[in-house]
Amino acid sequence: MCPAYLKPKLLEPELWPPLFSEIPDPPQKLWLTGTLPPVEFHYLTIVGSRKYSTYGKTVCQKLIASLSGLPIVIVSGLALGIDGIAHQAALEAGLKTVAIPGSGLDFSVLYPASHRTLARKIVEAGGALLSELPPEEKPAKHTFPRRNRLMAAMAQVVLVIEATHKSGSLITARLALEYNRDVAAVPGPIFSTNQTGTNELIRQGAIPITEAGDIAEIFGLSLIPTPDETSLDLSDEEKLLLRQLENSAVKIDDLVVNTGWPVERVRTILSLLEIKNLVFLQGDIVNTKLTVSKQS
Repeated sequence: MCPAYLKPKLLEPELWPPLFSEIPDPPQKLWLTGTLPPVEFHYLTIVGSRKYSTYGKTVCQKLIASLSGLPIVIVSGLALGIDGIAHQAALEAGLKTVAIPGSGLDFSVLYPASHRTLARKIVEAGGALLSELPPEEKPAKHTFPRRNRLMAAMAQVVLVIEATHKSGSLITARLALEYNRDVAAVPGPIFSTNQTGTNELIRQGAIPITEAGDIAEIFGLSLIPTPDETSLDLSDEEKLLLRQLENSAVKIDDLVVNTGWPVERVRTILSLLEIKNLVFLQGDIVNTKLTVSKQS
């Protein structure tokens, strides 16, 4: 049985994302699962190829990871490929993320089925699932172009990571231009078919994105420097615990086993590190954005 927090609810119009009111064909109704981040945040829609390359995946992950700590919300379509990578990277970076699938939000029809666990994590991390379709409506060919217009409308900036010459991501970019949004694209190798669409967008005037600072600059923000463990005033216990993370996500239970400390002691030190903005917790998963030295 689906828990109550995963059940979609009809969203009152006064609570809709305000940018939806600017488009010529706004939704008639909106269903929401989870929590929409505050409108004061900067919304960035990320789209790209379902059949992504290693280059596209790496670029997407690194760009989003470098935005950690900024008031930026990652919007995407929950689809296979770059969409799913963007949502997962946002979660790992501690950023809020909003998914707009091409189906209703009831978990019996949520598409794709392989991303239902990801959708649950998005909601549990304080993000949202959003759809204009009735909760139990299944995906169909016509639902995805309609979904794309909401993705284009919801954010101030649409970033295309990878796209072939006939990619659906280019439709989203075209809609974004019609809605007076900024369109950005990641340049790629000229011999790669996965980059023909993005390179063409840049030729037509899209903002080229070669590092996360380019994204931050569009929003009038500056990147938060990634601290190094050696530059911080940390206790021996804090240093030891950070080294257990090894620059990746770790379960609190694993930290208890690895350190031999009681769980209360582990949680206390994690709280101190969280206050210092060196780690962030998602349930029982601990993440760090530190460059952690493995030397004692």
